[in-house]
Amino acid sequence: MTDIKQVVVIGAGYTGMLAALGAAKRADGRVRVTLVNPWERFTERLRMHQIATGQQLAEHRIPDLVAGTGIDFVQGWATGIDTAARTVSVSTEDGGQLFLGYDTLVYAVGSTTDTSGVPGVAEHAFTLNSPQSAQDMAAHLARRGNSEFLVCGAGLTGIEAATEIAESHPNARVTLLSRGEPAAMMGAKARAYLTAALDRLGVTVRQGVSVTKVLPGGVELEGGEFVAGDGCLWTTGVRVAALATEAGVLTDEHGRVVTDAMLRSVSHPEIYAIGDAAAIRQAYGVIHGTCQSGIPSAAHAAENIARQLRGKQPKPFRFGYLHQPVSLGRKDAVIQFTHGDDRPRRWYITGRAAIFYKETVSSSPIKTYGLAKRLTISSRMLATTGGKRNKPV
Repeated sequence: MTDIKQVVVIGAGYTGMLAALGAAKRADGRVRVTLVNPWERFTERLRMHQIATGQQLAEHRIPDLVAGTGIDFVQGWATGIDTAARTVSVSTEDGGQLFLGYDTLVYAVGSTTDTSGVPGVAEHAFTLNSPQSAQDMAAHLARRGNSEFLVCGAGLTGIEAATEIAESHPNARVTLLSRGEPAAMMGAKARAYLTAALDRLGVTVRQGVSVTKVLPGGVELEGGEFVAGDGCLWTTGVRVAALATEAGVLTDEHGRVVTDAMLRSVSHPEIYAIGDAAAIRQAYGVIHGTCQSGIPSAAHAAENIARQLRGKQPKPFRFGYLHQPVSLGRKDAVIQFTHGDDRPRRWYITGRAAIFYKETVSSSPIKTYGLAKRLTISSRMLATTGGKRNKPV
C-alpha cells in the first residue's frame, strides 16, 4: 500500500485555499491535506474597501468551501515551523497547541499593510488587514459622516478606498495623501480618467508628501505640517510574517520565501511558497503580490506536488500579467490592460463595461474554488505565461 503523504497548507486566503483544493483534487487517495487558518471566515481581500464603508457582503466559511474534499481544516495560528522535524506548531483558538507533521508544506501566509514603519500608525490608523479592522472603520464612518477623513497611500488599494468612502459618505471630506502620483503604474489615458473620477467624487489629492507621524486628530507631514483628520486609513507599505525567516528558510529582504522556478524554497525544497509571501522570479523580475498572480501560483504548486507524487519532475512556473482593475466606487471603474511584465498597454476600458469587468474579477475566486472541487485546474487555465519574453529563469 502506498504511504499517505501529509500536505500542510498555512493560510487560507486566495492562494492557500486553491492550493489546498488543488492538492486534494489530485490526491487519488495518496495525500492528506490539512489547511490552517486563524479564522473560519474566508476573507475576500479584493472587497475589504467595501466592508470598510459599511457594505454588507456575502459571508463564506472555510469549512463550507472545502466541504466534501477530504481537507482537514484547523482553525488556529501557525506559530512556528520546525524544518528538521517537518512540523508546524499551531496555537488553537481555545489556547491549545498542535504539532502538524508534513511531507510537503505550502507556505501561503499572505501579507498585510505594514503598521510599524511610521509612529502612531498602529495606535491611530485604520487598516484593511482584516474584516474586523475594516468593520471598525465602517463604524467610525457611520458615527462621523461629516468627518475629514485621510487616506494614506495612493496605490490601487488607497484609490479604491478613497473613492468608496467619498461615494458612500458624500458629506465626508476625503483627502488622499501620497508620495507619488496616484495610479502611476497606469497608462496616461487611464490615469487621466482615474484622476477625473477622484475630482468628480470630491477627493482632494495631495501628492509629493510623506507622512512621518499619525496622531489622534490627523497626521504630521515631513517638514512639520499638520493635516487634520477625524480618521485615517493606512494603505502604504507591506509586511510579511516572519514565520519562514525564523524557521531558517531563505527569505529576501522583505521576508518572502525565495523560490526556484518550480515554486519550491531554494533552501528547503519540501516547502512550496506562493502568493504574497513568496519571492517568485520571472524573466522580467520578481512578481509583486496580487490575487492576479497568487491564484495561478497556487494552482501550479498543487500541480507540481501531484507530479512529484507520481514520480515526475515538477514544471517551472510562468506568469504574465493581464490587467490592473480598479473600482472607483460602485458606479465607476477603470481597467488598464497590460503587457505580461505589467507595463501598461494602450487599451483600457471605463464606465459600465469596467464595472462589470471588475465585479467579474472580484467574484471569480469563489467561483474558481467551486470548480476546483469538481475539475482539475491548472495555472494555464487562470493566467497567461507572459509570452516569449518570459522564458523560465
